[in-house]
Amino acid sequence: MTARSQVPPTIRRGEVITVRLLIQHPMETGYRRDDTGDVIARNTIRTVRCLLAGREVFRADLSSGISANPYLQFPLRAEQSGVLEFSWIDDAEVQETHTQVLTVID
Repeated sequence: MTARSQVPPTIRRGEVITVRLLIQHPMETGYRRDDTGDVIARNTIRTVRCLLAGREVFRADLSSGISANPYLQFPLRAEQSGVLEFSWIDDAEVQETHTQVLTVID
């Protein structure tokens, strides 16, 4: 799986920005069947987290109602520069991470 995130290149201390995250994942619901008629196992992303400098700033618990390749966005007010670490885990217990640097200026 891969992901893309988007934040402004620099932000002012205390400024509210929108963080955008796109995760490539098939999000199988467990209701579809393959060409031979067998049920395709459920495999959806269960939890998405975002840490800034090691502190959780966002968490979402997803369900099978979320489409494939989920796109998430959330507001963030940052007081310090640091690494945004996005992580998610799916029903197959596969955990992935994606990082992006956030630069705060005075």
